This record gives sequence, C-alpha cells and structure tokens, in this order.
Amino acid sequence: MARTRPDITVPDLSGKRAVVTGASDGVGLGLATRLAAAGAELVLPVRNPRKGQAAIGRIADRVPGAHVSLRELDLSSLGSLAALGRTLRDEGRPIDILVNNAGVMTPPDRQTTTDGFELQFGTNHLGHVALVAHLLPLLRAGRARVTSQISIAARTGAINWDDLNWDRSYDGRRAYSQSKIAFGLFGLELDRRSRAAGWGITSNLSHPGVAPTNLLAAHPEMGRDRDTPQMRVIRALSRRGILLGTVETALLPALHAATSPDARGGLLYGPDGFGHLGGAPAEQRLYRPLHSTEDAERIWHISEELTKVSFTSPEPHGR
Repeated sequence: MARTRPDITVPDLSGKRAVVTGASDGVGLGLATRLAAAGAELVLPVRNPRKGQAAIGRIADRVPGAHVSLRELDLSSLGSLAALGRTLRDEGRPIDILVNNAGVMTPPDRQTTTDGFELQFGTNHLGHVALVAHLLPLLRAGRARVTSQISIAARTGAINWDDLNWDRSYDGRRAYSQSKIAFGLFGLELDRRSRAAGWGITSNLSHPGVAPTNLLAAHPEMGRDRDTPQMRVIRALSRRGILLGTVETALLPALHAATSPDARGGLLYGPDGFGHLGGAPAEQRLYRPLHSTEDAERIWHISEELTKVSFTSPEPHGR
C-alpha cells in the first residue's frame, strides 16, 4: 500500500505580502509556490536573476495568475542587503510573512563573504540578521510572522565564541552547526524583544528534517564539483520512502510555522517522524544549544556590531 504523503491546509493569504529567501529552487521554491497558491503576493530576493526568472516560470505553471516578482539580493553582502532594504522600504508595502530560508552548507574549504565573514556564519546567520533589521519597519507595519529555517545540525555543537569566523582552524560541519545555532538563538530573541517592545512581530523557527535538497549537491562556486556521498544516500532513501522526507514534505514545517493560526512565536516546528528526519510538521522541543537566553542576547549584540545594523524601527518610506 502506498504511503499517504503528509500535507497541511494553508489559510487564505490574499492581500498579504510574503518574502522568501532562497526561493530559486528546492524547499524555498516549494514554499513560494504554496504561498502563491494561497493568494499571497510573493517577493523573491535572488542572487541569480536567470534562476529567479526560471523559478517564476515554474510557479506560474503551478499557479496561473500568481503575483510574483524578483528583487536583487546577495545574502553574503551587507551592501546588497542594505540596498534591498532601501528598495522595499521605498515601496512602502507592509510585509506580512518573511521566511528566512536561504543557506549554504559545508564548503570543503573555508570561504568568506564579501565582508570577510566565514561563509556559512556570514550567509546563514548574519545575512538574515541584517535583512530583518533593514525590513523591521515593514515587518512591524504588517505585524509579520517571521519564520527562520534552522537545521537538525543545531541539535549539537556550540558557538565558537573565541573564533566566530573560524580564522584559526576551519571545520565545515562545526561551522555550519554554529551558523544554525546562532540563527536559531536570534530568531528566539527576536520574538522575545518583539513582545517586550510591542513590535507586533511573531518569530519562530522551523527545520526541514532531511531531504534531497541542493544543500549537499555539487556547487562549483563553493569548491564542490560533485554531489557529496551523503547527498547520494539521501536521494536513494528519499526515493524509497525510507525515514527521510522529500522536498515537498520538507517544506511543510516552515509553511506551517509561517502561516498556521496555531503556530506560535518562540517555538520550533519540524517533521514528526522517526528522528524528526521526515514526516508531518509538528511542534518540537527546542534543541539544547538554543536554551540559553544569555547566549541569545550575546549573539544578538555581536551580530548587530558585526553587521552594523540597529533594530530601531523608523516609519517605512512612502507611508
């Protein structure tokens, strides 16, 4: 007997503006498609316009009449993040949903962002911190739901406080884990600060489990010319429905966290199957490295200093 694939019902999102990072392919593209199908107006910040246009075409094939547009963004460049913030603030449209989904994973050799940060820490964490700061007035205006995609890699590991940029020694897996722990701490602290200051923003976390996305696929620009052995195993298990999810099911925790009236701030949502590797979305216990509010405050302040952003909220331009 064929297994029933998990799914959820998405509420009507007509009239809402949603921004999804990393939506050119994989989980991000699937998320954008589901949001568009529910009536949301989609803004896709992309680094590669060609891939972005292809993504719009694929969304339009699935959702005729979908309202989707591209904006330029390189998450590894603080200048690009500031420029996107100015563009969207000038448009003056409140943002109702922000899904911080984009990420890079375990380049074999240490690489840096435009601004000199270790690539995973700078892209997965600092880039999204700066994005939220630049969009804060629009998020406040929309009383937004902000969902930040972390990873089961955040279950273990720690923040390398003495060498955040892995200058002295580089371990790709530990650096990836750090980036997701830092990002998770930030997402939880964002919810606490919003409630304390009355920003009206709800911030929560999601993780996709394990599925055959492009994170471990070949990325020549990161020094990986072929798919990793792990990627080949993940594809094989996913095809056979063994333990792991598919791209279609891996997007469900973030979709639930970003849209469900039952999803709350300060919580983590992920797959409910064995080992939380696949399955239907459900609330999960916060990973141990995410428990410390002191760590969350510390990474918040360090991230502000490194990105040179401030979480003040002037009125968006054009309002």
